[in-house]
Amino acid sequence: MRFVVRLFSPSTLTALALARPLPRDAAPSDVDILNFALTLEHLENAFYTQGLSRFTQKDFVDAGFPDWSYGRLKQIATHEAAHVQFLETTIGDKASKPCIYKLPSFAALSHALEIVGDSAYIGASKFFENKDYLLAAATIPSTEARHSAWLDSVVRKGSPWSGSFDVGLTFGPSQYESSFTIASNCITSCPPTNPKLPATPFAELTLPDPAGAWPGSATPLKFMTPGSFGPSTKLYGAFLSGQEALVVPLTDGGKSVNIPDTLRGVVYILVTTDADGVDDSKTVAGPALLEFSFNSNGDLLRLPF
Repeated sequence: MRFVVRLFSPSTLTALALARPLPRDAAPSDVDILNFALTLEHLENAFYTQGLSRFTQKDFVDAGFPDWSYGRLKQIATHEAAHVQFLETTIGDKASKPCIYKLPSFAALSHALEIVGDSAYIGASKFFENKDYLLAAATIPSTEARHSAWLDSVVRKGSPWSGSFDVGLTFGPSQYESSFTIASNCITSCPPTNPKLPATPFAELTLPDPAGAWPGSATPLKFMTPGSFGPSTKLYGAFLSGQEALVVPLTDGGKSVNIPDTLRGVVYILVTTDADGVDDSKTVAGPALLEFSFNSNGDLLRLPF
């Protein structure tokens, strides 16, 4: 996906191998893309199935959720199971099997999975050759977006949208796939018989102080710096928001970044050596998912969970 790039310098700031990759010169086929989608749907399906089996409606109420949210989450779980069944039927005997997962906090991860899944579908859509597959796949992300909007606004009392556009995460012949980088953190292992996926995660990017990562502030970053990088290598934080990439030089010797105070909604951050754009070949780590919710007046809003 192409982004409108804006470079922010500190002075202008006023206040984002579990898959077996295909050969690097091979473009993803329609089945590759559908299996990638199925891998994400298996994760979501397992998350809701396991999460709801561990907790009762009373557990959700005691945790601060509305008493009716449990029933809605069960409905979302049936949607995810239906997505899995639909994709397995569409792919046939080449369909990927479920993996083994490590699943943290229910509330935060449910929202994140819906967002990442939506971004993944957007990024992969342009590679479909069979328009029937494209049409079939297009019926899923609109439902995922509704899940995300409901979770964020009705349950978490935040904003149901980020802005005029969603972010489409990279997918394709570069072999490095941004949405899978996030999802892979929840996957322990996959069956060796699963088909190869057209995706390899980038190096992990984490924020040691997620609560302090807020527009207009500096936040520390944690990632593995390639050994080939010297002290003179300039690193940047690329914040992906809608159709824009806001590029900011890293500070503190590449250990921190200043978050532009204009950011709102769902934002992804990548560490890159590219000051002029978002190029997979220059991505060092990430993305990591950030969320800066806002109220009906557009003012920043911290959510309870």
